Amino acid sequence: MPDDQAVRPPALRPGDTVLLVSPSGPTRPERVARGVELLTGWGLRPVLAPNAYARRGYLAGDDALRAADLNAAFANPAVRGVLCTRGGYGAQRVVDALDMAAVRDDPKVVAGFSDITALQLALWRGARLATVHGPGAAWLDERTPPASAESLRTALMSTEPVVVHRLPSEETAPVLVPGTATGPLIGGNLCLIVSSLGTPDMPDLTGAILLIEDVGEPPYKVDRMLTHLRRAGVLAGVAGVAVGQFTDCADNWAVGVAEVLAERLGDLGVPVLGGLPIGHGVGQLTVPVGVPATLDATAGTLTVSSAVR
Repeated sequence: MPDDQAVRPPALRPGDTVLLVSPSGPTRPERVARGVELLTGWGLRPVLAPNAYARRGYLAGDDALRAADLNAAFANPAVRGVLCTRGGYGAQRVVDALDMAAVRDDPKVVAGFSDITALQLALWRGARLATVHGPGAAWLDERTPPASAESLRTALMSTEPVVVHRLPSEETAPVLVPGTATGPLIGGNLCLIVSSLGTPDMPDLTGAILLIEDVGEPPYKVDRMLTHLRRAGVLAGVAGVAVGQFTDCADNWAVGVAEVLAERLGDLGVPVLGGLPIGHGVGQLTVPVGVPATLDATAGTLTVSSAVR
């Protein structure tokens, strides 16, 4: 895949309206209130989508409501950013109903992570839209401290490249194959990448740097997902692998998740860099996806060009 075929939306500026949507699981008003406070402090105008607080079991309302909020955001020229409140589950159920023509006609910043990976992969497939992999608007200060907030603000409102450094304290830090690779950064949540196999949204990873992170998956399930990707042939052409946080992934077996990641990724013949604070853990940082990146596993850095222009 060419290094840069991304469509970059305009950077958010003070005064811009951003719509807070819930494409996946139901959200908590008190956490969203904190996110609204944060965004307002940046000079943005956060507005709740009509169905942002809807709920139907583990979904944030019926599929039709969640799709309607997304499509309304994409079609409204007054809305300049689409910020997801949280992940959870459910984005895959609505991506086929997205109005990709509206996305292509007026590209906007779309930010979120976890289950939102399904939405981001769909927007990449349907509009080549560069998006932002970062915390949701349902903000939790204990998990996402000021450095996390500043990282998200920079990705949304600046065209500066994003640099993420390996942290020795991260559980995945031992996952390391030295070397340097360049290519578009593609991926996000490992579960959602694997769930996209066989669908139109599964990206071509040839020449790409694959980004993976996850939460609450025991090591044998991480092994199963990586083995699935290997057997499906989609890892054969990757340029490198950026390994984020694998949070709460321990179980009763005496095998750690870092050990599984090292074994399943270490023989691909490409640079692999773990220990990146990207994902569900404390101190989560934001990265653009769909844009050119350089993975320097030897130096311990992931440098990503801006998702906005």
